[in-house]
Amino acid sequence: MQATDSLPSSSHDGDSIAAWLRLVYTPGLSRLAAARLLRQHGTAQAVIAASHASDRASGLAPGHAAALRAPPSAALRALVDATLEWSARPGHTLLTYHDAGYPPLLREIADPPLLLHACGNATLLTRSALGIVGSRNATTQGRLNAERFARSLADAGLTIVSGLALGIDAAAHAGALQGAGSTVAVIGTGIDVVYPGANAALARRVAQGGCIVSEFALGTPARAPHFPIRNRTISGMTRGVLVVEAAERSGSLITARCAGEQGRDVFAIPGSIHATLSKGCHRLIREGALLVETADDILAALRIGDTARARGFGDGNASCEDAMTSLERAARPLLEALTYDPVSADELASRLQLDAADTQASLLALELAGVVERLPGGAFQRLKR
Repeated sequence: MQATDSLPSSSHDGDSIAAWLRLVYTPGLSRLAAARLLRQHGTAQAVIAASHASDRASGLAPGHAAALRAPPSAALRALVDATLEWSARPGHTLLTYHDAGYPPLLREIADPPLLLHACGNATLLTRSALGIVGSRNATTQGRLNAERFARSLADAGLTIVSGLALGIDAAAHAGALQGAGSTVAVIGTGIDVVYPGANAALARRVAQGGCIVSEFALGTPARAPHFPIRNRTISGMTRGVLVVEAAERSGSLITARCAGEQGRDVFAIPGSIHATLSKGCHRLIREGALLVETADDILAALRIGDTARARGFGDGNASCEDAMTSLERAARPLLEALTYDPVSADELASRLQLDAADTQASLLALELAGVVERLPGGAFQRLKR
């Protein structure tokens, strides 16, 4: 991933990077233990040089102490060389916990990442940000909501942070790139690994117009345990998290839970009581998340003066009638019966006392026009545009 804007490369030398990499990536040494050593000794190099007496005082296990002080392995030397080469390229930045460019809110959480790789405009990491997350298997309506909220909130000055996953994450990044602000993608792989591959083009756009961030070593592949770690970083560097769509057991709820534990605001968009991907959002709302219908709801909660409505999101002044196409006007009785809850074609035909074949044909035309969405199981749902 390569940024087009030339930004200063990392200023850390080889010895400093080697010390940080050894501290962060020593097998079995937890982030909390590494952070405790860093607080005790001040720098990563001081941790490596510390005496065994200080190891005992800090409660460091003998095996971890030996790993920290042993001569660098061939694998570590290769990682140091690769990281130095990577960080020397334009637009690549290696940020340690002590650097001025490290995300300020991320320092406040209980287990902050001590090292971040950033590709793109790393200055975005210090700006006011909001996380937007949701289902990978999002509905069309969910993706539209994510994109529009992201664009409006970016227009209001917020940096939109998400996880570069399929579905809601991808829509949030795309929407933010259209706005006046920008976006940060926090990934669960090495910064040089694109995952999922289907989002490769989007990853390039984010690196060019925003920033991609990873706390994992170069070359780290996608592994399931990495994504909850990634999620706590998304919430940790933001003022709040918006969940757009989520099933009851969605990974997005992990991000929301992390946000709550970190003292961040949690927002959720409600949906139909019949929709599987609304159940996670409804659960969050029951547990205290703020129900939001427009970007203005979020801006008000965060006490940000700019409004999304002035930039074309929300209720607006245009009437629904003005926005309707001729197809929608012709199918108005069908749309009014459909509303925004999932319903089968047969049930619609029964409600309106229409021929089933004619109803299917009308729904197909509306689907092709992007007015309704066909859901799994053959149900249909009206899209709010």
